[in-house]
Parts: sequence; structure tokens; C-alpha cells
Amino acid sequence: MQQRVAPRQEILRPAGWGVVYFSLAAALAINLLPWQGTALLLRPDFVALAVLYWCVYQPRSIGFGMAWGLGLLMDAADGALLGQHALAYGAITFAGMILQRRILMFGMGQQMLHALPVLLGGQGIVLLVALASDGTFPGWGWFSGSFIGAALWPPLVAILRMPQRPRRDPDQA
Repeated sequence: MQQRVAPRQEILRPAGWGVVYFSLAAALAINLLPWQGTALLLRPDFVALAVLYWCVYQPRSIGFGMAWGLGLLMDAADGALLGQHALAYGAITFAGMILQRRILMFGMGQQMLHALPVLLGGQGIVLLVALASDGTFPGWGWFSGSFIGAALWPPLVAILRMPQRPRRDPDQA
């Protein structure tokens, strides 16, 4: 009988507030780039990804107030109905905090599969509010951003974990 060996887990340092705020500001800046044409349809919501990451990997670093504020900034920048993204980011925060322990039990592939419905739910909230206000459906391709966002989950985790990794001691080989 073959014995199962647990994967090596590294102990990460907690991310400082500067890292959290910088990553959220960078995600907001990427969202505010002038996307046009097909790129607009394929663009994932980077703020939603960053909010979900911090809710899963460090749930005490971000709360509903921060997510709501980022959503209001996105609404103002997009010229969308005020509260549209705020409601979606609040729901993503809630889902991330509820599913946090479950998501961390799995490997990166399964984490992507957990992130997908959360991102689709957030995008669905934005769509429902937009449909209630003007009634035009953008088409099913509009949901492709959530699938691309879920595919970007592993690189996002790798990038945002970099400042948390312990520094290597140069004296030890």
C-alpha cells in the first residue's frame, strides 16, 4: 500500500497594509485602462480578482467597507449606475470570506474552479443591475471576462504571494 505524502507547505509572512493597498490600487488602475473593442469583452475584473484573493488568503486585510468603496470608485470611473460594482464587490467579499477555508484546502486547479462561480456571480450582479436600469443585454460573450479571470488566478496568487515569502538567508545553502 502506497502512503500519501502531504505537499510541502511554506509558511508565509502576513502581507503588510502597503502590499494590500498597492495591489488593490494597481488592480483599479488596470481596470481603468482604456479597453476597446474585443479587448473590452475579454477583460476580467481585476479589482474583483484582487478582492477575492485578499478575502481568501488574508480575510482580515480587507472588509466590506473597502470592497464597497472600490466598487463606488469603479462605478464613478465607468459612468455606471452608482452602487452597481459596489454591490458586486460586496457579494464577492462575502463569498470569499465564507468559502475561504474550503478554497485553501485545494490545489491551484481546484481553486480556479472555486473562483469561477464567485466571479460569475459578481459579474451577474453587475449585469442584473444594468438590465434593471436600461434593459440592454450585452450578449453571452460578456461573461468571458470571468472565465479569463479564473484562468488568471494562479499567476495572480504567485505574484501577490511574492512579498509574503520569507527572505532567504544568504549564509545558508
